[in-house]
Amino acid sequence: MPPSNNAYRNAKRLRRKMSLPEVLLWQILRKQPGYIKFRRQHPIGRYVLDFYVLELKLAIEIDGIAHDMGDRPDRDEARDQWLESQGVRMLCIAAKDVLANPVAVADSIVRLYTER
Repeated sequence: MPPSNNAYRNAKRLRRKMSLPEVLLWQILRKQPGYIKFRRQHPIGRYVLDFYVLELKLAIEIDGIAHDMGDRPDRDEARDQWLESQGVRMLCIAAKDVLANPVAVADSIVRLYTER
């Protein structure tokens, strides 16, 4: 399913307002070898993914404390199920892990790519 116009607008806005863990991880991921193409704030359907690797159909989400509150866990589950139905695999990473060691998190993502 192609992204909605609203998803494109959200993606553009979110690229300007990335969270600190997203910024830290992006600074590392964007410098990876050219054969690994990471996209940031990538729209798919009505969702905007923090990071996406098209070749692997891999979505990478950085989840902060807000993902544990209110109806957010249910919304995240619905998103994950829809993405899975589209053949997209999810990798959720805690924001605190990125803040603690962004290099190690980026290395683990790149390792996942090279193992595929």
